[in-house]
Amino acid sequence: MKILITGGAGYIGTPLVDLLCANPLIEKIIVYDNLSRSNYNLFIGAKKEGYQKIVFIKGELLDSRRLKQSLKGIDIVYHLAARVTTPLANSDAHLFDQINHWGTAELVYLLEETAVKKLIYTSSGGVYGSSSEPIDELVQPDPKSFYGISKLRAEEHVRRLSDRMQVYILRCGNVYGYNRSMRFDAVINKFMFEANFEKRITIHGDGEQSRSFIHVDTISKALANIPESDLAGGTYNLVDKIYSVMDIVDAFKQIIPELEFILINQYVKLSNLNIKRNDDINRTLGVLYETSLKSELSESLKRLRF
Repeated sequence: MKILITGGAGYIGTPLVDLLCANPLIEKIIVYDNLSRSNYNLFIGAKKEGYQKIVFIKGELLDSRRLKQSLKGIDIVYHLAARVTTPLANSDAHLFDQINHWGTAELVYLLEETAVKKLIYTSSGGVYGSSSEPIDELVQPDPKSFYGISKLRAEEHVRRLSDRMQVYILRCGNVYGYNRSMRFDAVINKFMFEANFEKRITIHGDGEQSRSFIHVDTISKALANIPESDLAGGTYNLVDKIYSVMDIVDAFKQIIPELEFILINQYVKLSNLNIKRNDDINRTLGVLYETSLKSELSESLKRLRF
């Protein structure tokens, strides 16, 4: 198998590449990334068995010529590349639309002319908008942010390929956890930095707002297992647990008893986005297991250098 990963140098792409390198059935991995986050950590580390499979191409989604050339001979495409800005998903509307929407449209147009067998697209739970009760894939999307709108429009383009290849649309929860390309703007990772180095967490709102989350190791393993799974193409929620902000703070306080927190605009009640875990999908992809938030946070904190 030959694989292309857009955004392969990013937070999810970095551990995904590691897992795919270890798969003997995969002979080539093209990482297609513009390095817009100035993240070079994919390139750092000792050479391991399988790493000779990797080819890096610096390119934009809207660079049709380079992207078309990169797709030659590819069997499976992972489309991870996206404009992501947490928590200000309502700023830079043009960039969200240009990259997430039209960048995906450009990829889809090119894929129509290839022999690619599978397209795996990481969408977002943000397409649902908000929900206090856990929702499943039957709920109609109703995005409330420019980011969510751009991801939903991208889904519509991706779905057009369903009669040509196996298409997987994965609506992912908020990703957290340590790896060498981790993002510190994601809520749990941001708290991790503050808790470890400042011993004080800053919370916006009353802290009761809740979201669906998934650990970066869990999502990367799920993605890596799709090529050899018997999962049918379709649209699936890929989430694990639902936590409120105060649930997260409580877990940190169990690890760091002296931790303080401060509420900003504490009388403002922010919206919830609770997505029900799809146990069937998680089981099929080999990521249905129970772990505690405390143990995950403890492990991540151990990886910080001081």
